[in-house]
Amino acid sequence: MNFVPSSPSPLLIAAVLDYLIGDPWGFPHPVRVMGWLISQFNYFAFKYLKSERSLYWAGVVLGLGLILGSGAVSWLLVYAASQVHPLLGLVTDSILLASCFAGRSLRTAAEDVLQPLKTGDLVRARAKLSLYVGRDTQELSAPEILRAVLETVGENATDGVMAPLFYAIASAFIPYTNVAFLPLAYKAASTLDSMVGYREAPYTHLGRFSAKLEDRLTWLPCRLTVLTLALRSLKPLYVWQMCQRDAIKDPSPNSGWSECAYAAVLGVQLGGTNWYRGVAKQKPLLGEPIYPITAEKIHQALQLTRHSFFIWLGLGIGAIAISTYSF
Repeated sequence: MNFVPSSPSPLLIAAVLDYLIGDPWGFPHPVRVMGWLISQFNYFAFKYLKSERSLYWAGVVLGLGLILGSGAVSWLLVYAASQVHPLLGLVTDSILLASCFAGRSLRTAAEDVLQPLKTGDLVRARAKLSLYVGRDTQELSAPEILRAVLETVGENATDGVMAPLFYAIASAFIPYTNVAFLPLAYKAASTLDSMVGYREAPYTHLGRFSAKLEDRLTWLPCRLTVLTLALRSLKPLYVWQMCQRDAIKDPSPNSGWSECAYAAVLGVQLGGTNWYRGVAKQKPLLGEPIYPITAEKIHQALQLTRHSFFIWLGLGIGAIAISTYSF
């Protein structure tokens, strides 16, 4: 029996939901559930496990358990809904997939910081920025706030927007799964990385497995995102050369590439000195400072992300439709 790929409908519906609605306030988002489970696991791990080896293997259990469990829960929910009615299954799959896309959330977060900045309210802009970044924001100047916003947009464009879409398209070609199966599993990996994937104590050993796994899961979508941005900019060779020169200096195998691609396309420079809990950390400089970072540049970055998303969405829906027809 030939395998027929999943319908492209959940992809299209989820993209529309994220574009128009995003994450409604108070909606039971899967990431909140993941975060609660990680916090509970951390509490017991740090309370009862003391050796580095036991913490590492606990991290392996946490990583594999949450990632595989998230995919399994997605499949079970869609399957159960489909047994009630196929349309309910489609709606469930679409909503779960929409929860994995962060396009509108990223735009909202950027605007949340830019709005008080436009009126010169640095205190409020710093407070808003602190909700979205890990660096110290209390003393940041306006240019430093703008750089932080653009770096956040550039980094999260890959793991919050493009990578979930990549795995949604891939999931459509896996036999007997729903479209949200891989994206929700990837979202679990991303959430683990953000919560325990630190090199510093106390997560050095507990989060090592999750951090490395997320790096590997994001590697291909990140490079494809860079390639898409490079082609979209009509100067692909320049963008790739900038990434080859600067992105490799970043300790992260993905965020440096994603941020550097945006810096090269926009003609700005990212990186520099950031402060974390009062400790200075020097980030590599990415790109050339041809233009200053402005609110307009941030809006351009958001537009680039939106265009890249639509390009991938169109290609994905087209590939699924062609494959379905051929079968």
